[in-house]
Amino acid sequence: MDDDGRLLGRVTVDDVLDVIRDEAEHSVMSMAGLDEEADMFAGVVPSARRRGLWLGVNLVTAFVAAWVVGLFESTIESIVALAVLMPIVASMGGVAATQTLTLIVRGLALGQVERANARWLLTKEVAVALLNGLAWATVVAGVAYLWFGNAKISGVIFAAMVVNLFAAALAGVLVPLALKRFGVDPAVAGGVVVTTVTDVVGFASLLGLGTLVLL
Repeated sequence: MDDDGRLLGRVTVDDVLDVIRDEAEHSVMSMAGLDEEADMFAGVVPSARRRGLWLGVNLVTAFVAAWVVGLFESTIESIVALAVLMPIVASMGGVAATQTLTLIVRGLALGQVERANARWLLTKEVAVALLNGLAWATVVAGVAYLWFGNAKISGVIFAAMVVNLFAAALAGVLVPLALKRFGVDPAVAGGVVVTTVTDVVGFASLLGLGTLVLL
């Protein structure tokens, strides 16, 4: 309507639904590191180029995690049980970080996460991570004791899981906020960064504590 009350145009339901559909598609594609043009009908070369970029970034971060593991090669050779338990610590941290990351990215997209409530969200997510960490670390430590019959190994994986889930909560909140501040889409790059954090922290805490306690 103009100032005189005359009808200038209209916004139909179809227009609104088109906008909602476009935004939803952008969110889903971004979570995979893609964009609206990178659908299943895109050409082979463009699709490979778009996806290959993020696969390359992930490969670099995987080498970082492998390097951390290599620092404790002698520990792994002496205590094979730690090599068996490593995937558990990394996997639990990765899932916890992804859960937090998804919530924060969605909150940023909807305008629900701001500087005013960022500290509260961080405190809340850390509390949730510690609660889940203590609960599931107890379960894993019990299974590890039944498996290997060594209380020290159980204690090491218990502590490593708690540390890694704590790091996962911090990364899940702080990484997307930092990426957004630097103008990088957290939905695209956040997963690569938080996975690296949880892998490195998980391996370092498990093998580091194992070196101190078991050797």
